[in-house]
Amino acid sequence: MKRNTVLHEAIVAEPRLYRVVSGKIEQLIKEENIQPGERLPSERDLAIKLGVSRTSLREALIALELGGIIEVRGGSGVYVSEQAPPQPEVRPAGPGPFEVLAARRMIEVEVAAMAAKNATDAGIDAILVAVEQMEQHHEDLGNNESADRNFHLAIARASGNSAMVGVIDYLWNQRGTLWHKLTEHFQTEELRQQTLIDHRNILAAIAAHDVPGARLAMRAHLDRVTRTFSRG
Repeated sequence: MKRNTVLHEAIVAEPRLYRVVSGKIEQLIKEENIQPGERLPSERDLAIKLGVSRTSLREALIALELGGIIEVRGGSGVYVSEQAPPQPEVRPAGPGPFEVLAARRMIEVEVAAMAAKNATDAGIDAILVAVEQMEQHHEDLGNNESADRNFHLAIARASGNSAMVGVIDYLWNQRGTLWHKLTEHFQTEELRQQTLIDHRNILAAIAAHDVPGARLAMRAHLDRVTRTFSRG
């Protein structure tokens, strides 16, 4: 029992990578005396200078933006905020968006394959209803996101493994403040339309009981979201 407690405490104490990187960025701002309103190096140059991946850097920048340390200006770059950060400083908890996406790629691809193998007519109908809800609430971001969640949960239910419903629900609930800030930056009409196309492709493969096709369609969907959030 004691060993398990120590292991748990060690896991909890392990800092999230994006927090480590955000600390490096703040240190860089101080060391290079980058003043409020001044632009930071490009994401590519920052990643090289700090020796981190672009995805880790992107999460760290979003965390610093939420904390009021920097401003991310679309098409212009990243600037040191001209306003004092809020007190207390915002420090988002939980896994970063790319950690969540990586976990989803590992799990949901196989859940979609299981759904293609095991889905009943009722299970397929439930997935279809979620897709239709997304189309119906296309302009209503709140209801659209709820329908998106229902889509992925319906696939988990159709897989025939009830444990997977809880797993997918847990992963969905990990989409915290960093995720939603990334969505603000990158959610466009084109992205919403492509998501609908992706979901239709996944549904078609499951409805046809095409196991390899469902696996490929879900992987393509999650890979596309990852590329969208990673682009400079």
